[in-house]
Amino acid sequence: MGWWELNADTLARSRFVISPFAEAFAGLKLLHAGEGAHPGEQEWLRAHLPRYRARLAADPVTARLVRAGLGRFWIADFLTPTPRDGESFADAVARVRAVGPGAARAHLRLSLAGPLPAVLDRDDLAERAASLLEWVWAETVRPSWERRRRVLEADVFARTAQVSRGGWAGVLDGLRPGGTRWLGDNRLQVNLQEYPPHEISGAELVFVPVTAQRHGWVAWEERERYAVIYPCAGALADSGDRAVPPGLGALVGSARAHVLVLLGSPMSTTQLTAVTGQGLGSVGRHLRVLREAGLVRRWRAGRSVLYARTAAGDVLVDGGIQGGPGAVTRRG
Repeated sequence: MGWWELNADTLARSRFVISPFAEAFAGLKLLHAGEGAHPGEQEWLRAHLPRYRARLAADPVTARLVRAGLGRFWIADFLTPTPRDGESFADAVARVRAVGPGAARAHLRLSLAGPLPAVLDRDDLAERAASLLEWVWAETVRPSWERRRRVLEADVFARTAQVSRGGWAGVLDGLRPGGTRWLGDNRLQVNLQEYPPHEISGAELVFVPVTAQRHGWVAWEERERYAVIYPCAGALADSGDRAVPPGLGALVGSARAHVLVLLGSPMSTTQLTAVTGQGLGSVGRHLRVLREAGLVRRWRAGRSVLYARTAAGDVLVDGGIQGGPGAVTRRG
C-alpha cells in the first residue's frame, strides 16, 4: 500500500496515540531482526535476545509463524490490530487471540506471497501469536514501560507542537524519513512498496510512535480505522539508557547530571521533563544552573526553546564517562 488518499477533514481529525501493544510488537520485530540501531537497543538485545531465541527453539511451530508473519514486505494483518486511544495491552492482544483460524491462515499466505507451509496449516495460530506477544510484553517491555511511555509522550508533544506551528506536511515528511511523506493532492505516502492507492477519507487516522528505531508499519480495520506506526525521535529513544557517570553525579548531583548527559542532543524543557520523570520546576532549575556554569546553551527554534550541551559540557560528560576516579565506561 504505497499511498493513501484522504481529504482535509480526515487529516485535521487525525491524532497521535500511545499504544503499549504497538510498543510490544515493535519489540518483537526488534528481537526478530536481532540488530539494534543504537547502544540502548543493543544493550536491550543482549539482555533479552538469548531467552527469546531459546523460547522459539523450543517451539518450532511458533518460530515458523514469526518468520511467516513478519514477511519481508508485508506483515500478516492479524498480528497488528490497529491501535486505539487508551487501549491496554491486554485488550489489544485479546483482539489478536480472537482472530479466526481461516483469517489467520489467509493473512499468512498474503505475507508469504505464496502457499502456507504444512506446519502452519493449523487452527491455533492466533493463540500462539498472542502468547508470544504476551511474553514479549511481560519479559522485555513492561518492566521499562513507564520510561518508554514518557519517551513516547515527549515525542507526541513535539510532533503536536510542530503541527500547530507549520501544519501536517512537515510532520508527515519527518515521521519515517524515506517512507512516510506528504505528496500533495490529498495523498499520503506510507511506504515505498508498489501497492495500489487506497482511499481512506472519512476514516479514523492515528499516528503511533514506538521506541524501536527501524521498525514502523501501517495497520487498518475494515476501512474504518487506519494507523501509521513510526519510530519516535532517535534522541529520545536512546536517552533512557545513557549511564550517568558516578563522578559527574557526585560533582553536580545525580538529577542534574542526568539532564546534562541527555543534552548531547537538543531537547526542550517539556521533553526533558517527560523523559527524566522529574518535575517541570526541577528541570528548569537544573537548566538554569547548568547554563550559568557554561555547560548548556539554549536557543529558540520557531515557538520552541531548545537546550544542548556546550563544548565545556561535552568535555565534562565525556571525561566522566571515559575515565577518571569513579568513572564508568559507556555501554554499547
